Amino acid sequence: MRPEKDGHGSDPESDHPAVNVPVPGYDISCADPTRMAAPTTHEKLRIPLTILARDKIKGRAELGTLLERLRDDGKRVVFTNGCFDLLHPGHVRYLESARSYGDALVVAINSDASVRSLKGPDRPIQSELDRGEILGSLSCVDFVTVFDEPTPLETIEALRPDVLVKGGDWTRDQIVGRDFVESAGGRVIAIEFEDGYSTTSIVDRIRGIGEGVL
Repeated sequence: MRPEKDGHGSDPESDHPAVNVPVPGYDISCADPTRMAAPTTHEKLRIPLTILARDKIKGRAELGTLLERLRDDGKRVVFTNGCFDLLHPGHVRYLESARSYGDALVVAINSDASVRSLKGPDRPIQSELDRGEILGSLSCVDFVTVFDEPTPLETIEALRPDVLVKGGDWTRDQIVGRDFVESAGGRVIAIEFEDGYSTTSIVDRIRGIGEGVL
């Protein structure tokens, strides 16, 4: 475990700082909009939506504390992970389906370095904070966290989700964290991806247009 670097929101278990922007009129202790204090009309007009989206990005240690509070309230935590480099409708439908299995959805995304190690030097297209902010803008996503490791196992063990969700292109034996979640009494669910959607195909098409191929 790495020591805490400073007192400004850095996660002692990650090099990625929690993005925690105070928003007047809101209780930022929970991303659940039903627990937010109603802002005044003036505050509604001057609060950019991106602040609320970025506020869902949490470091591993802070997120673990928030999830413990949710579980103490009897809430079921759902976890999924991925690169989510260029968000498309297949991703959105997958995440909406994942959220339906519990009360709060955590999306863990690979860091930029982790994406490069998995997909090559030309990826990711968007930075980890940009990817996290876009995911945070979805109403079905309650929290986003970033992990450096090749797999999310350490994050799963730290956050202890009640439900682990993965895309249907993974067999149950291949799902990272399955043994840990099931041994704790949780569920592991595979959701089929929507046909016709792929980040790689989008990237290839953009590159083809740029090169005059399409």
